[in-house]
Amino acid sequence: MTSLRTLGSSDLAVFPLALGGNVFGWTADQAQSFAVLDAYAAAGGNFVDTADSYSAWVPGNEGGESETIIGKWIAARGNRSDVVVATKVGAHPQYKGLSGATVKAAAEESLKRLGTDYIDLYYTHFDDPGVPVEEIITALDQLVKEGKVRAIAASNVTAERLQASLDFSEREGLARYVALQPHYNLVSRDTYEGDLRDTAARGGLAAVPYFALASGFLTGKYRPGATVDSARAQGAGKHLETERGVKVLAALDQVAGARGAEIATVALAWLAAQPTVAAPIASARTVEQLPALTAVAELELTDDELAVLTAASA
Repeated sequence: MTSLRTLGSSDLAVFPLALGGNVFGWTADQAQSFAVLDAYAAAGGNFVDTADSYSAWVPGNEGGESETIIGKWIAARGNRSDVVVATKVGAHPQYKGLSGATVKAAAEESLKRLGTDYIDLYYTHFDDPGVPVEEIITALDQLVKEGKVRAIAASNVTAERLQASLDFSEREGLARYVALQPHYNLVSRDTYEGDLRDTAARGGLAAVPYFALASGFLTGKYRPGATVDSARAQGAGKHLETERGVKVLAALDQVAGARGAEIATVALAWLAAQPTVAAPIASARTVEQLPALTAVAELELTDDELAVLTAASA
């Protein structure tokens, strides 16, 4: 039985891999999404990550498609109490920014799409520097007091704004961020390590990194001369042109070969072992892609293996 990890000071206990919902309603239709969600749950997974803006970038979509699919899946399976649902506010085309009024209105829309009366973990998707942290936290606290949100979190925020938010929550006795969603992986360490991670660690926050597999690069399928059929191929492929990307791939090959593990599993296991990290986020478009992701729950790298990967990614 995989041991669950607690998110910061909350009472949310989660599987060590969050399933990314960004593909639902984008590269995975409803039937494919249900199949992936079923397989994730069957593997012991209980932590699903989405946002109200997924997938507004697709022609013909307006945002909220992913939440709607997840809501329909939960209704069909009758498993609401078994799933930790995380969603985000601030980037939906009709609810941009983090004014108090926007946060409250967007939350109501997310609840409707998810077909539930509470959100387990509610993130500010992108910071809105034009809005005082006091206004943001007060609005989020109201949602918690109303029972519409169990715990709050932040994503894409500076160390300074994060600290100011935590200080205000402490001072006023209001809901406090329990988690942080940073951009963090083996080929992108400076996006989290340093001031931001230090602030999260001091505040006792759990990190739930996105782009955990660098848009697919850390699955090992991108190689010189290889063509990959993916909506994210161009972004992932660019890492092959960097010295760090080549070194990281070689180190992943070495560790994965020695352990008889998938490259993606090793990349996620390195991330899961880093200070503050509770559960990396990774998405699967098909059921076949999922086992390499959920296997992170069973793979614990040795200190030597971690050191090899850390050195290659420096």
